[in-house]
Amino acid sequence: MLDPRFIDEFAERMMGLLPPGAAELKDDLQKNLRATLQTMFSRMDLVTREEFDVQAAVLQRTREQLEALEKRVDVLEKQAQEKSGAKQSKAKKKTQAKR
Repeated sequence: MLDPRFIDEFAERMMGLLPPGAAELKDDLQKNLRATLQTMFSRMDLVTREEFDVQAAVLQRTREQLEALEKRVDVLEKQAQEKSGAKQSKAKKKTQAKR
């Protein structure tokens, strides 16, 4: 959720851009601008920087865990291939010995 203070500050800055003759309309324009900004930002489905940083940290940890798991799988696959190769060698030797 977007910080309401951000919208208020943005609306205040926009009101500062109004020409001096529009000062009497300021309150009404400011209310309408706040409502419009709130609606626009809520439709955009924005997240705060804090939420983004938390999710980025979670993603980084997940990537690190995935890399560690990939390395473990590689080691296990090599061990399985070595065992399989050793069994095949023994079987070939037995077959040759019988001849």
